[in-house]
Amino acid sequence: MGEATEDPDEEVYRMGLAEVSDILWRERELLDVLLFKLEEEQLLLAAGKARWLARATREVELVLEQIRLTELTRAVEVDAVAATLGLEPNPSLAQLADAAPPPWSDLLRAHREAFLRLTQEITSLAEANREFVTSAYHSAEAALRSLRGATADGYTATGRLQSTTRSPRLLDEAI
Repeated sequence: MGEATEDPDEEVYRMGLAEVSDILWRERELLDVLLFKLEEEQLLLAAGKARWLARATREVELVLEQIRLTELTRAVEVDAVAATLGLEPNPSLAQLADAAPPPWSDLLRAHREAFLRLTQEITSLAEANREFVTSAYHSAEAALRSLRGATADGYTATGRLQSTTRSPRLLDEAI
């Protein structure tokens, strides 16, 4: 009685799918760290802790670099698996999930849903941080204009503030 032998191609793509899944887990972890770092940055902005803002921004940049490197690794592995599944190079995660057998198809769909959710959260938080920084910049700019005795009269056609200088003011440096 002979034992059924497994198709070598099936073993190759199963191993490839396991590697892709491992890489996707790593990317999800990195996106989670990015989300944490953006929230940390937002808390520093809200607390006015400018001293640590450069460090927090650098940490965000480091996580983004790790994500870029992981994406390159994923692209190579996905292309290898795509070839064994009869897909064109650089398939989307949805295409890969549709072509993969169970349980890999379900796992790949779960990764895709997690990526969509994390991306939405990251985008919202990054936008909120950008708005916070812009608002803080405009507040600081207004304070400096006030100290120089200038007032804002509106905006020019290019979007720059149009200022007029007022009479000099005394500033109590003890404050």
